Amino acid sequence: MCGIVGVAGQGPVNQLIYDSLLLLQHRGQDAAGIATSSDSFFNMYKAHGLVRDVFRTRNMRALRGVSGLGQVRYPTAGSSASVDEAQPFYVNAPFGVTFVHNGNLTNWRELREELFRIDRRHINTNSDSEVLLNVFAHELQLAANGVSLDENAIFAAVTAVHRRAKGAYAVIAQIASYGMIGFRDPFGIRPLCLGSLETGGKLEWMLASESVALTGCGFTFVRDVEPGEAVWIDLDGKLSSRQCATNPVHTPCVFEYVYFARPDSLMNGVSVYDARLNMGEYLADNVAKALRLGEIDVVMPIPDSSRPAAMQLAARLGLNYREGFIKNRYVGRTFIMPGQAVRKKSVRQKLSAIDMEFKGKNVLLVDDSIVRGTTSREIVDMARAAGAHKVFFASAAPPVRFPNVYGIDMPTQSELIATGRDTEQVAREIGSDALVYQDLHDLEQSIRDLNPKLTQFESSCFNGRYITGDIDAAYLDRLSQTRGAANAAANNDDDA
Repeated sequence: MCGIVGVAGQGPVNQLIYDSLLLLQHRGQDAAGIATSSDSFFNMYKAHGLVRDVFRTRNMRALRGVSGLGQVRYPTAGSSASVDEAQPFYVNAPFGVTFVHNGNLTNWRELREELFRIDRRHINTNSDSEVLLNVFAHELQLAANGVSLDENAIFAAVTAVHRRAKGAYAVIAQIASYGMIGFRDPFGIRPLCLGSLETGGKLEWMLASESVALTGCGFTFVRDVEPGEAVWIDLDGKLSSRQCATNPVHTPCVFEYVYFARPDSLMNGVSVYDARLNMGEYLADNVAKALRLGEIDVVMPIPDSSRPAAMQLAARLGLNYREGFIKNRYVGRTFIMPGQAVRKKSVRQKLSAIDMEFKGKNVLLVDDSIVRGTTSREIVDMARAAGAHKVFFASAAPPVRFPNVYGIDMPTQSELIATGRDTEQVAREIGSDALVYQDLHDLEQSIRDLNPKLTQFESSCFNGRYITGDIDAAYLDRLSQTRGAANAAANNDDDA
């Protein structure tokens, strides 16, 4: 899960890309990078860290050009240890291509072998994004057939990528001296949208993971890029698009709405904020069935993504709503932090309780989801330490029982607290007096109510159904072993 942006402008785009990456910072805090195009040359800078820490004035001055792209990343496939795996990526043939990718390929190992054995391309990192770039570059070379590129050849290359690649991918790429392209996988698992801005009588274009990057930079949201579709912007700013997948089926990731996306984004025709309000409506019905409402004195959100659901739940049930936790916004997300010791410590640094809101009360805490349970357990302990009499817990998402293979770096299945446990057992593990989960049907319906055209969702972390059809027990076992080894190394680093 990363944030990507591309701008085809009329003037310098370095500041515009920087500003848009700040608006997408919530999608990745591991690394950031920008690549611009100027006079057929690419200028690039990338490093580990937050956007504000990566780029200095000297870096920005070197990023000349009227088109460019950028990415904020947290690592899924590959390792976060090397800056070589930060994006954008670049290949010099054919034509020269810079490339950013959000998602995760599920067949990248097989593709890597094909690239070396058949396509004669060498991959220099463990990143699936570099694999996808080289697949695109190879297909671009075949489609061009040794002559200059035109849009038919470019769309043919994307069509070939769809035939070869499996998994989730939203991509933006610059082709030197030709233009910029954006495309989504045939399921549209990861988001990508298009915006425009009129400058001096001409249109500038922006492609981005979320609409907030467009509107926050003064662009007008035009539409989402459709699953399987490619959008091409040439050097004159002319835009064309084509459906490049044989049988696209829109199946967006449901966890984007639960947790990752900003509430002020519009994604796949759905307001993320309104979807979270709806989650609160449906969750309220489950709470009313499972708990005695007379025992609940106050409803409190776990900041920030659960706030709309908690507010709507309290309003629907006629319960008092209070903000009992204050969030330190300078601590990163805990469930993607390496090492259990680091995660546990960071929860206390991330949140602090207002004692007067808890003392002597029966409190219903609402969170967006429960993954490992580490954060939930610490928060329940904090509520009790602040004087809560009883602590009930409600999750706006169903139990997370399966790993995500499409770009969300969730724990191994054995680390997921709901794996092998029923609701009462999870409640005991996190120390709450009772626990209420959202139903999967209700979660999906909370989004579908806002866009009835969304008939299905990528919900594998809840139901174990992987829509690309290439995930089996052996794949998940290999994934568990790989991530287990990475976690062990991280824990060893914590102990060092």
